[in-house]
Amino acid sequence: MQAISLIMGILAMMGAFVAFLPFLGWMNWGVVPFAVIGLVIGIVVTATAKRDRGAGIAGIALCAIAIFIGTIRLIIGFGVV
Repeated sequence: MQAISLIMGILAMMGAFVAFLPFLGWMNWGVVPFAVIGLVIGIVVTATAKRDRGAGIAGIALCAIAIFIGTIRLIIGFGVV
């Protein structure tokens, strides 16, 4: 499950960087919820893991950064007023 969180974080970051380009800001409406799901999975997995939490923590960090970037981009582009 930690690998799933990490993969979701990587995909969310790639989507956030693509959505940062002009005329592609609408993609953030899909990236942010996807990253939120990855963040929740990462938190649950990391909280229940007994050892070796590295991939889960990396997934949490990537998803949190993708949420931040996507939200800022939506605010800048007036997608969220």
